[in-house]
Amino acid sequence: MPTTDATTESGGFSAEERAAMKERAAELRAEGKKGAKAADGLQDVLASIEKMAPGDRALAERVHVTVTAAAPQLSPKTWYGMPAYADADGKVVVFFQDSGKFKYRYSTLGFQDVANLDDGDMWPASYALLRWSPAVEQRVAELVRAAVS
Repeated sequence: MPTTDATTESGGFSAEERAAMKERAAELRAEGKKGAKAADGLQDVLASIEKMAPGDRALAERVHVTVTAAAPQLSPKTWYGMPAYADADGKVVVFFQDSGKFKYRYSTLGFQDVANLDDGDMWPASYALLRWSPAVEQRVAELVRAAVS
C-alpha cells in the first residue's frame, strides 16, 4: 500500500480500502452484540476521519492503517470525537488528534498511560505529526507495537 505525503495531496483511503473496511464492519455486526460494538467503533472512527480537513484526514487515514496493521488487537473507537484505539479492557492506548480540533499548527499522535512506552523517569507521550512519509510510518508502527507489548 503506497504512502502519501499529506501536505501534497489528500491521498486518503483507496476504494478497495474503503470497501474492505465496510466489509469488516459488516462481519463484526454479524458476530453479534460484541461484534456490533466493534463495528460501530470502526464506523465512528471512519466518520470522525471523514469530517477532518483534507491534510488532517490524510494523516488520520495513514495513522489508522498503520495502527490497525501494527496492533490488530486494538479496537478502533472515538475518544472525545478523535480516532482512538483501545485495548481489550476498552482503555485507550493510542489516539490521533487532528490539528483542526483545537486549531493547533500540527496534528498529534498520543499515547495514554496504559501504553508500554516507559523509559526511565521521563518519556514522550505524544508526537507532533506534520507530514506522512515512510520514516514516519515506520516510527509510528514501532511506537504502537511497543505500546501494546
